[in-house]
Amino acid sequence: MQSTNTIGCSTCCLMDRALEEALGLISGRTGRTEILSDGPHCLFRCEEVCHSFDLRYTVHAPVADINIASENEHLRRAAIKVLADLAEVCDRIGAERLVVHPGHIWGEEMRSAAQAALDRSLDDLAAVQHMVDVRFAVENMGAWEICFFREPDFLDRLADRDLGFALDVGHAHVNGNLASFLECGETIHVHLHDNHGRRDEHLACGDGNIDFRRVMAALPPGVTKVVEPNSFQHYEQSLEHLGGLSP
Repeated sequence: MQSTNTIGCSTCCLMDRALEEALGLISGRTGRTEILSDGPHCLFRCEEVCHSFDLRYTVHAPVADINIASENEHLRRAAIKVLADLAEVCDRIGAERLVVHPGHIWGEEMRSAAQAALDRSLDDLAAVQHMVDVRFAVENMGAWEICFFREPDFLDRLADRDLGFALDVGHAHVNGNLASFLECGETIHVHLHDNHGRRDEHLACGDGNIDFRRVMAALPPGVTKVVEPNSFQHYEQSLEHLGGLSP
């Protein structure tokens, strides 16, 4: 039987509730959570709530208005400033990981400029990481052509800068390269959710066709694990499925 005591729940499934209510619900089931610092759970407004709970935290950076691959230098620098400020919040609440999306483009004609912007941003994040305790973890994206970091070859960019890698199992599955990502063994953080290999459904683990026995066996020691479900019920279903796997 797999131990599920250290598998956290993302607040993404509780965005219809205040952060205090979401953390209260999660803390009744697990000792770890990942706060999606966006909308009603923005940590620039809700940081103090975190100190009221005995939880181990990871933080997911905002996704709605952040693009670290923006070719508009004003916007790119603003995104890095947000992430640098959020990293300081992470330190104050004791968060272990800060998950960051790798950015996107709005048209193929801008890919070269956006790639160069992304490389500048990765350099900037590496510099910020030297000044904080939280570890940055850049997340692989799903089957959206506008997104960067869909294939394992991007990992070299992270390794060259000593930036961490957050493996999103569902994203890798829809891109058909989950096995390749697992073989790399470089993951420091993992998002667990299921799908049928066609789209990013964020199903409960066991409700799609991902082989989670293989996934869990391949994760390196020390990796932080979080379920990213559509509902809190799907989190509980995921724990039941994962707990029933043979080690």
